[in-house]
Amino acid sequence: MNCKKIFKFLTFRQVKYLCLLIVYFINVLPIYSLENREELFREALENSSIGQFNVSLEQWNNYLQIYPEDSAALSNRGNVRLILGDPQGSIEDQNYSIKVKPDELDPYINRGIAYEALGLWKNAKDDYQFVISQESENFSALYNLANVEGSLSNWEEARNLFYKASQSNTGFAMSRSSMALADYQLGNIDNAESELRKLIRKYPTLADARAALTALQWSKGKVGEAESNWIAAIELDPRYAQEQWLLDVRRWPPKPTSDLMKFISLN
Repeated sequence: MNCKKIFKFLTFRQVKYLCLLIVYFINVLPIYSLENREELFREALENSSIGQFNVSLEQWNNYLQIYPEDSAALSNRGNVRLILGDPQGSIEDQNYSIKVKPDELDPYINRGIAYEALGLWKNAKDDYQFVISQESENFSALYNLANVEGSLSNWEEARNLFYKASQSNTGFAMSRSSMALADYQLGNIDNAESELRKLIRKYPTLADARAALTALQWSKGKVGEAESNWIAAIELDPRYAQEQWLLDVRRWPPKPTSDLMKFISLN
């Protein structure tokens, strides 16, 4: 059916609406694609970075209506959806991002984090191990895989991965603190204590190391030193007094967690 025949069957109002749509696609969309694309992307990213996640999600939705094949935008929206409590939606976005650009590594890491949120440890491990197979010193993959191994009670493997992560990113103190906690769990108390003391000398406001050293010192009967470190730790971050937060969110090993809870219960 040609255009003349199509218009023959349309009412005046329908023809008018169709013309408006044509004007929109001719005049509006090219402006977005040529002039505003980077600005739209940047605004959504900036709102995410300052914690305006609902605003950011709406902006990513709008952006992806125009550019549905943008791998980076899909992955970023997936991250926002995870933060807003939608891990399954996050996985869907990461899957599509990977489909669009299978060689990009960040969506695999982001999908692994979403799998972790659902307790799908094997799926998360597969994603992190894939990234490491492509980029052996990828810090995020090493650190996240170490956390997964810890969640599976594979503390020896977790300790080795935390060490590798600390070597690939020497400025991220938490990987060294996590390694010390794994040593603590494995009974390597002297190594753990030495590393925690080094960390506190270099990063005196690192609550994780101070809380870990509190538990370790108390377990060795050094009550005075434990008290001193605990006062600093709890002022820096009160969450370290919460057992479930330590186990489920920070994902401390059970031994130092138990020791710290026993210390707290006596105060």
